Amino acid sequence: MRRLRNRLAGALLSVLALTLTATGCQGSDEPSSGARADSGAASARPVANRVEPLAKRPVPDLPVTVRSADGEQVEVERAERVVPLSGSLSEIVFTLGLGDRVVARDVTATFEQAAKLPVVTRGHDVSAESVLSLKPDLVIAETTTGPEEAVDQIRAAGVPVLFVEAARGLDDVGTRIRAVAGALGVPAAGEELTRRSEQRIAAVRADVPRQERPRVAFLYLRGSASVYLIGGEDSGAGSLIEAAGAVDAGAASGLEKDFTALTSEALVKAAPDAILVMSKGLESVGGVDGLVKIPGVAQTPAGLDRRIVSVEDGVLLNYGPRTDQVLKSVVTQLYGGGDAR
Repeated sequence: MRRLRNRLAGALLSVLALTLTATGCQGSDEPSSGARADSGAASARPVANRVEPLAKRPVPDLPVTVRSADGEQVEVERAERVVPLSGSLSEIVFTLGLGDRVVARDVTATFEQAAKLPVVTRGHDVSAESVLSLKPDLVIAETTTGPEEAVDQIRAAGVPVLFVEAARGLDDVGTRIRAVAGALGVPAAGEELTRRSEQRIAAVRADVPRQERPRVAFLYLRGSASVYLIGGEDSGAGSLIEAAGAVDAGAASGLEKDFTALTSEALVKAAPDAILVMSKGLESVGGVDGLVKIPGVAQTPAGLDRRIVSVEDGVLLNYGPRTDQVLKSVVTQLYGGGDAR
């Protein structure tokens, strides 16, 4: 099983895998309730639990032959029954306007339009039998989807499998959208969605306050499993933190790995002015009151000020069509100034 050790292309997918290790195996597929105004946490409206499809539904022009991120040439003859093997990829397909073709989901696809679909993966622990039972025309996977044996079994059954490079940051939004759109035979829609997404992200970035450059530490928390980690250069959060006008405190303190065990010493060295967490992680430690009881947190500027930024697990590091909303939520919680979209 590929978990944190795989780095998962900037740790986006490793974070989601860790999330599901602690929560998905407990049977919780429900979306997070959003950022909490809990004992000191900044209050912001959560990211919309629905995707916003393009106004004009595209018509796939198939067959197409596209290059998969694993180097294979993939021929897609039909796309009537599509299985995206991550929440981020599902979000792209639905936002392109082709959600009615999706027949299954990963447990991280928690947005409203996908919620009733059967779950065939949990943290990239793919069940080949479950996927094949749905008779898909196309399977779309992350480069870190596994186990490899399951993906090989799907391909051996004659099902086209397109691998998409896992997201590292904001610059990957358009690349991933174009890759999925191309495989679905709707490249023009992919360009339109890319423009829309990038324009919305740029609009949020233009409104970021410039009066300060707060140091923000990304913490991965799972209190039920006693997992407490601090993100470094490859955590996947750095691009989002920097876009919010802040400094990635973990990376700036010299943490080169994706995640490092959280210690008082690491926190003192990072000296964060604010802490970024996933909302379920915050809940798992008892909210802000519980977070500041973790050794070292209360001694940081963030802990002293109870300056906590919380975003839903299933969308925080997706780097997809809703990234502008994620960034807006982070900016609003970090600096104040009203509700985030």
